[in-house]
Amino acid sequence: MVSSESWGAIERIDVPVNLVLVVEDDAAVADELKSALEHHHVQVRIAKDGGQAQASFSMHKPDFVIVDLILPGESGFEICERFKLADATIPVLIISEMDRPDSRELADRVGADGYLAKPIDPKVLVETVREIADRLWRKTHGEPEAEATRIRFVCICGKKFKVSPTHRGKTLTCPQCGEPLMVPRR
Repeated sequence: MVSSESWGAIERIDVPVNLVLVVEDDAAVADELKSALEHHHVQVRIAKDGGQAQASFSMHKPDFVIVDLILPGESGFEICERFKLADATIPVLIISEMDRPDSRELADRVGADGYLAKPIDPKVLVETVREIADRLWRKTHGEPEAEATRIRFVCICGKKFKVSPTHRGKTLTCPQCGEPLMVPRR
């Protein structure tokens, strides 16, 4: 388990993040990411393409994956989707010079747990890794969410609902009046 000392002055983390797989073909960017993470006592393995990433993922299961969007051979979207199908509990952060809504939306659809635009500030990187790892750990290990994170809304018939944030944007039917309802995205 990574202690608060391992992550420096950044907020305490209660999630094991000991090994990060960085999939990045630009050696300078890979070295910057590696340096930022190793500064916080996290081991880093670097892969330059999807083949190296798959081999590393299979042989040394990482606690976290950071993948560039534009890579030789296959895209970061494809790598993310493959890794999430193999093990949905391992967080995947996509990084890219493209900061477009459609890229972020596709990243979300293939299962990415986060998206950062380059250039990446080292403090933002470490904080994002911490936040994503913590969020996914709580989700996959069934730790109770804070009551404040529940989404509350009311049907036109007056029936009150309180649902998990995982239901955002989904449709449900009111058991009282039969009206179809969309869970708010807030």
